[in-house]
Amino acid sequence: MIDFHDILRILVIKLRHIGDVLLTAPVFRALRETFPGARICALVHSGTQDVLEGNPDIDEVLVFDRGVKNLPFPRQVVREGKFARGIRERGFDLAIDLTGGDRAAILSYLSGARYRIGWRDRKGFAGKRWMYTNLHSPDQNCHMVAQNLSVVRSVGITTRNAAVTFPVSAKDRERAKEILREYSGNGRIVHVHPTSRWMFKCWKDEYVAEVIRRLVDRGVTVLLTTSPAPREVERGGRIKVLLGDAPGVVDLRGRVTLRQLGALSEISDLFLGVDSAPMHIAAAVGTPVVALFGPSGVHNWGPWDNESAREAGESLRMPYARRRGNQVFGIHTAVQRDWDCVPCGESGCESTKWCRCLDDILPEEIFPLVAGKLGLGEG
Repeated sequence: MIDFHDILRILVIKLRHIGDVLLTAPVFRALRETFPGARICALVHSGTQDVLEGNPDIDEVLVFDRGVKNLPFPRQVVREGKFARGIRERGFDLAIDLTGGDRAAILSYLSGARYRIGWRDRKGFAGKRWMYTNLHSPDQNCHMVAQNLSVVRSVGITTRNAAVTFPVSAKDRERAKEILREYSGNGRIVHVHPTSRWMFKCWKDEYVAEVIRRLVDRGVTVLLTTSPAPREVERGGRIKVLLGDAPGVVDLRGRVTLRQLGALSEISDLFLGVDSAPMHIAAAVGTPVVALFGPSGVHNWGPWDNESAREAGESLRMPYARRRGNQVFGIHTAVQRDWDCVPCGESGCESTKWCRCLDDILPEEIFPLVAGKLGLGEG
């Protein structure tokens, strides 16, 4: 058992990607509500910290440089050892590992925290489970938000508000407004982010371009974004070429920060994209999402509806079924094929980086869905 009176300094470890880190936000709220006077720190990979910066439930975001993994092994050991010593010197009382990986398990142990909570995982090095004082096995049929919360709930840390927050600053809001001042349409704005760090999750370029073309033909302003990653910018460029000189398309490929991306989603009437971090950010700022899913499990990664989460709290664990085709959760819609092989969790059919289940989704299905949500009718 954990003596809550002993907890003054808390470390939460999530060494994953941007979307994974964002979906831990309710855990920090649960910790703040349970330990209002504690110092709460997050430990995340470099490049993911922006989704937690500004969160009022977090006192400090510590960043682990993922580039360390590319160093020669002796230098890697020295750098990681120095980093671990810095963590230990902070004197954490409670360490919570929401990662499940070997590195995070070791850092949990080396933190020196009296209480160390982790995922019960059969993978990893021998003796990994001894890195923790408390282990929990989340229900993998639940959404990742619910899985994260279940780890802390296993020791009595709870919250009635399971909303995922992404703080948007006044500076980022002003930048988003500046971008839009030069453009005009019928007042409706759709944020289209067609890419993912994993290209096998992306919809066909021709299909994305066709939906955008139909939107701008109806007077909608489309904000086209990608991450700064060269291959994502290139893929967005192919979509722009397919659109030609279509008016109403604001080309922002690779030109906005993660926080500005959130501000752009916030001022948009709808977000259209795929299973990606920007999809989760759009949902977090309260913008209706239409997300196309291929091999990923919507039941784990579907867009999270904050209004429903505020009302239901931790009882909201499985808002999406494991396999049921298109699904709606609050203001969000996840589009996915209801096939026996979906979700497979693979990197494309037969590991080819190409997904038949995504290619089978046509613009004729997506445009009426988007138009209906915008109040444009289904034409």
